[in-house]
Amino acid sequence: MRSQECQKCSGGTYSLGTGVAFDEWDSMPAGFISHGMNMNIADIYTNCSNSTWIPKGDYIASNIDECTSTLSYAVSLKKAGTVSFEYFYPDNTIFFEFYVQNDQCESTDSEGRWMRTSEKDWTPHNLKLNRGNNVLYWRTTSFALVGSAVKPVLLRNIAISGVAYTSECFHCKPGTYSAKPGSARCTPCPADSYSNKGATVCQQCEVDKYAEAGSGSCKQRPACTTSDYFYTHTPCDSKGQTQLMYKWIEPKICSEIVEGAVDNSTGGAVKLPASGQMETCPPCNPGFSVTNTSGCEPCPHGSYSNGTACAECPVGTEPVVGFEYKWWNKMPDNMRSSVYSREYSDSVRSTGWEVAGEYIYTTQGDLDSDYMMLLLTVPGYRLPHSVAKDDERSELSRISFVFETQCTADCTLYFMAGYSERANDMVEHWSGTTRKQSYSYLVKSNSTVSFTWGFQRTQAYGEVRQYSGDFAKMYTVQITNVVGGVASQCRHCALGSGSASECVPCPPAHYMVNGTGVCKSCPPNTFIRADQTVGEAACIHCGPNTHSNKAHSACVSDCRLNLQSTGGGEVLQYDFTPLANITSFQSSPRFTSKGLRYFHQFRVGLCGEEGREVAVCVDNVTESRKEVRGYACQSTVVPSEVRGQSVVSSQPFTIGDTLIGVTSDTSLDSIASLESTFITKSNLPDVIFYYRSSETTQACQKGRTATIRLRCDPTVTGKDQITLPSKCSEGTCDGCSFHFLWRSPYACPLCTESHYREIVSACIQGIQRTTYVWQQPLQCTGGVSLPAQTVSACVTLDFWLKVGVSTGTVAAILLISISCYFWKRTRKLEYKYSKLMMTAGDKECELPAADSCAIMEGEDAEDDLIYLTKKSFFTKIKSFSRERSSDGFDSVPLKSSSGLEMEMT
Repeated sequence: MRSQECQKCSGGTYSLGTGVAFDEWDSMPAGFISHGMNMNIADIYTNCSNSTWIPKGDYIASNIDECTSTLSYAVSLKKAGTVSFEYFYPDNTIFFEFYVQNDQCESTDSEGRWMRTSEKDWTPHNLKLNRGNNVLYWRTTSFALVGSAVKPVLLRNIAISGVAYTSECFHCKPGTYSAKPGSARCTPCPADSYSNKGATVCQQCEVDKYAEAGSGSCKQRPACTTSDYFYTHTPCDSKGQTQLMYKWIEPKICSEIVEGAVDNSTGGAVKLPASGQMETCPPCNPGFSVTNTSGCEPCPHGSYSNGTACAECPVGTEPVVGFEYKWWNKMPDNMRSSVYSREYSDSVRSTGWEVAGEYIYTTQGDLDSDYMMLLLTVPGYRLPHSVAKDDERSELSRISFVFETQCTADCTLYFMAGYSERANDMVEHWSGTTRKQSYSYLVKSNSTVSFTWGFQRTQAYGEVRQYSGDFAKMYTVQITNVVGGVASQCRHCALGSGSASECVPCPPAHYMVNGTGVCKSCPPNTFIRADQTVGEAACIHCGPNTHSNKAHSACVSDCRLNLQSTGGGEVLQYDFTPLANITSFQSSPRFTSKGLRYFHQFRVGLCGEEGREVAVCVDNVTESRKEVRGYACQSTVVPSEVRGQSVVSSQPFTIGDTLIGVTSDTSLDSIASLESTFITKSNLPDVIFYYRSSETTQACQKGRTATIRLRCDPTVTGKDQITLPSKCSEGTCDGCSFHFLWRSPYACPLCTESHYREIVSACIQGIQRTTYVWQQPLQCTGGVSLPAQTVSACVTLDFWLKVGVSTGTVAAILLISISCYFWKRTRKLEYKYSKLMMTAGDKECELPAADSCAIMEGEDAEDDLIYLTKKSFFTKIKSFSRERSSDGFDSVPLKSSSGLEMEMT
């Protein structure tokens, strides 16, 4: 400052000139501020005061709870400069952003503020700064939910240039040195050396001590154990032999002469076993052949092998292309292993997995918290010639592997997939000891070309290795339909009509007869299995009320169907087209231990033909933006204003990508619907859609299933009244079978003539009206329309009453006249009969012969002399009912000529 000249810093110190650097994080450096806050406005009771960035010595780590943690640093630049730092961002359940604000609180470009995830190593980041005041912000927000282990974001080596000229030099921190004057940075000490603060040279450790790179002190070497070395095999020689080699784990920190950990056989520290034992080389992997030097080379295109010699595929066949690794004499060319240590990045270790003949296994790391990484990359995928491309068939490839783990601590094996080593997503993980088992993953995107396995013995950091004996083994790895792959077999295919006779796909709805290459038609309404196109078993019948698509690769529904009503009555017609659009709904809110509120969001595309809109669930936490598609999917959403988004969505997966069938039965194809959970009193049956997902997990080894029960409910005003089982608030009780109830008026059958009745009005002034009304309660929708009111002519009641009275009067008079006539005729017959009886005399049982019982001519005058006395009508009637006399004759009253009444017997 006195001479106003710049001078070089002396040895053991450094300076950035017009900059500042922060590489020591034993405590929070001056000028840095960290605070936690709750970005979710709805959760006002969440306490985030302790959710801050924590210094860890060589780096600073973010918080891992649901709060938002911000690390800030304000700096004034005298000229335009830069800021640089290194970060480790392994967990995509965390938002991580870096941005700069100026005097006007204007931030940097929003597109460049979001950091990309880093799985393997520290990632450098640089950003230009403008002259003036700048405030740097590093902000993280975790959205990991219950049962998730969150990995924090790590920062180190923050450097800022463009500040005022520095007036002092900084001493090198312990473990680093600067040998020459004028150093801009200090150099870390190599392994087995150390340095104190402000050192110009590193000191070598004593023979019985060791130090990692960048150490400020040396540690005592422990006695060597069996966990300090590993074995491997040399490449096969010309005789088909390989040597078994034992090697110390590098860097070697144990001592072979120090007493301590005693081996049972030697009584002292373990010695490295002798190498050089000759063993027979394992066979080549399928698709490879043995060379003259006992090596393995891939078979040319169009040929196959079982690991010995290559052979051409016969005419009418095609090779089944892919990679199958089951013999591990050397690491395959497209596979690579490495060790990643979160604490130390300068480790010389580069091998995390070693080949061992029948399997590949994890070696011991420098620390138990190291990641043993195994990477497989492929150039891409191509479907076989005999497989037709189809939008419904999403499987491009399938990767399968057999593995096992053995652990005494909290070890974890991760399996990740993505388009690069640094941009991949965790697919599945296994914790603790797991038995030998297989796992398969469907590849649905041509950009998924990188697969990574990572094994970590424990998440807890420790300088002493305690779990070196824990391991993971991989026995076989197989991936299909790989571009540039090899074949272990050939399969028959249909031949084209051209002269080249190349393999072509069978026509839609056809399967290939096994062993012939002849295509044969499948039965109607079937689809072809994606994983098997040979044999009649490849034809799978579609479920009830579904039909095959044009390519016969899947079954679809047009949202219309007919079902028999309960009790075998009429056939009910349904049209669910109004419900076919993508529908979203959420579970009831749930809370983490910190109070973060989140939901399980479901998206459903109920039905539809080819080209329909499908349900999509996304992961928008990071820029990778993972998407899953299907009939039904689920994601976890957190209401938040982070990143300018009202909702943060993560952990998406499909619960149904294949439609199994539509029916009113409560079970279909081993999928059961919870009838007891959704009790109904309606006489209409529920219509159930059955779905299945092809994705398998550790918990759902047969994949996930979903049932959507549609129930007719005219009282629902909206169409999205979807409820979850009361006993399973997340839609599932076991995590594999999902059940939903969808109440809607559009779930009712189509209206028919039986759903309305007619009402006929009275005849008023010669007009009668007929009105049609719906039967209540109305349980139908759409269909036939209600007929319009009809009007007809009619006759009034007064006219018919008059006609009826008149007709009745006439009929009564006619009946009375007829009665009188026949009564009179009857009296004449009685008289004739009486006369005959009188002429009979006293002769019993003898009657005189009568000429006739009829009234003869000339008797009318005589009849006038015989008449009845004046009696009432009822008295006359009563006289006819008199009983006969004891002699069997009737008594007849007669009138004599003198007018006296007498009785003739």
